[in-house]
Amino acid sequence: MGMHIILHQPEIPGNTGNIGRTCVATGTPLHLIEPLGFRLDEKSIRRAGMDYWKELDVHRYVNFEDFRAKNPKARIWFATTKAKKLYTEAVFAPDDYIMFGKESAGIPEEILIEHEENCIRIPMSPDIRSLNLSNSVAVVLYEALRQNGFRELQRAGELHRLSWKK
Repeated sequence: MGMHIILHQPEIPGNTGNIGRTCVATGTPLHLIEPLGFRLDEKSIRRAGMDYWKELDVHRYVNFEDFRAKNPKARIWFATTKAKKLYTEAVFAPDDYIMFGKESAGIPEEILIEHEENCIRIPMSPDIRSLNLSNSVAVVLYEALRQNGFRELQRAGELHRLSWKK
């Protein structure tokens, strides 16, 4: 199936819309853990990528426990500014899940403590608290896809490049 993105209690509809668009572009399922800080039919999500929403493989869960119960074998990487390991040091398997927390607080501390060995971070200046959520998802997801050879994405790119030569 490929990589998976998990958003734990996202708050900003535009970020979730952009992430949904990235997921459609990469064939990546999106998992949303409630509560969401918005309704999925809001105009701002539509503006940021909702036109792709009908093509998105999206799943909703009432909480993290519900997610774990429905995906018991999921190997999850937890993106957090508190991690010691850089996202480029992680070795992503083709069917891994990458979890991102809500914009205002990240992933809950109790989840991070339980999974410290799978916590990863994006390096950044110490003067900034964090990157935008949709940018963070794109950075880490594309590294995971790169490590796995871009699978079907590479083939589509090769076909597109051939059309330029005509």
